[in-house]
Amino acid sequence: MSVRIDRAGDVATIVLDRPEVMNALDDEMVAELHSALDAVADARAVVVAGEGRAFSAGRDLSSASPLEEDARAILADLFNPVIARLRNLPMPTIAAVHGAALGVGFGIAMACDVVIAGERARLGSPFANIGCVLDSGGHAALVTRIGPHRALELIYTSRLLNGTEAAEIGLVNRVVADDELAAVVQQMAATIATGPTAAFAASKAIVHQFVDHHLDTATSMDAEAAAQGRLAGNPDYVEGITAFVEKRPPTFTGR
Repeated sequence: MSVRIDRAGDVATIVLDRPEVMNALDDEMVAELHSALDAVADARAVVVAGEGRAFSAGRDLSSASPLEEDARAILADLFNPVIARLRNLPMPTIAAVHGAALGVGFGIAMACDVVIAGERARLGSPFANIGCVLDSGGHAALVTRIGPHRALELIYTSRLLNGTEAAEIGLVNRVVADDELAAVVQQMAATIATGPTAAFAASKAIVHQFVDHHLDTATSMDAEAAAQGRLAGNPDYVEGITAFVEKRPPTFTGR
């Protein structure tokens, strides 16, 4: 198996586990990643991490056939659907990025809600070196996170950012020491998993609508009101307000 799932309470960690090729993805690994996404449906927070020296070096090019392969189909039918599935998971997702996160690996990391990077992480677009176009959602991730001018600079120059540089320009949420990365991410995920995760799912959906459809403020407020209306009376809604009134910490169940 090249993808495994580690469980710690309500937190599920999907581990890309082909360390001998820096977790480069082939067809079989993508199929296993789909199965892993099915298997974590009951989690209240999901972490994505890589085994070994890297998060993921991207597509496994060992069997590539540049003269004959259907590059469009490889992306549209193989890689893009699994990245979209990860992005659309309803629960909070966190990428723990160490070493290389390139190509499809970069897309997987950027599909997560929060990205925490180790100091020696390597992120960016090396595609100019192989005569290809940045893919796997990389353009959208770069433009929305750091702006078109920085996006195009990284694409044109193939410069890779370490974790500190990526955090400074907002490509990732924060940078931590490499040897602290797993512990920091697991603690963050565990804390998030104790929260009102049904409400988090509603907020995630609104944020995606805002990004994908460029909502104006009035439409965004309408979406917020509709989400609040759907949650009103649910257990976490009642528990949160009741605990506030009673001046005690709430106990949320994700419902």
